[in-house]
Amino acid sequence: MAFTRSGANASLDDIAKEARVGPGTLYRHFPTREELLQAVYRSEIEKLAAAGRKFTQSMSPMEALRAWLLLFVDAIETKQIIAPALNTLIGDHKKVFASSYAKIQEAIDALVKRAIKSGDIRKDLNPMDLLRALVGVANMSTSPDWRQSARRLVDILITGSQVNK
Repeated sequence: MAFTRSGANASLDDIAKEARVGPGTLYRHFPTREELLQAVYRSEIEKLAAAGRKFTQSMSPMEALRAWLLLFVDAIETKQIIAPALNTLIGDHKKVFASSYAKIQEAIDALVKRAIKSGDIRKDLNPMDLLRALVGVANMSTSPDWRQSARRLVDILITGSQVNK
């Protein structure tokens, strides 16, 4: 993805080439860079929410939670690239973040409730605590290994949340 390689200021021509469309097609669908960034951000959040539903159907509760948290780490990275540009939008960028927050919260709540119901994790676990911990590590993004650290933290969080059987 061009934004991942080059940041929010990636060349729109490069993006069009990568998408295998002409620049005119790109500009017809996304007249401004900001509209394209919003669409990319919304798409990433929708993929994350959909993954939660998919994992629930195909994985055990703990596997689903772990897999989803690892995807959340990837989403943090995307947000860090796109968020500064979204924050400069003239329109109300908070609407974009608010609707995303609701989708994220719904996904993590469902995954944690399922793991609690199965008896795999503690009943007092607050789903948002898991995300806050990962976001906290991501705030250290100036460190070159923040992503690896966040991925290790997922396993620590999962282990620490489990019920001792």
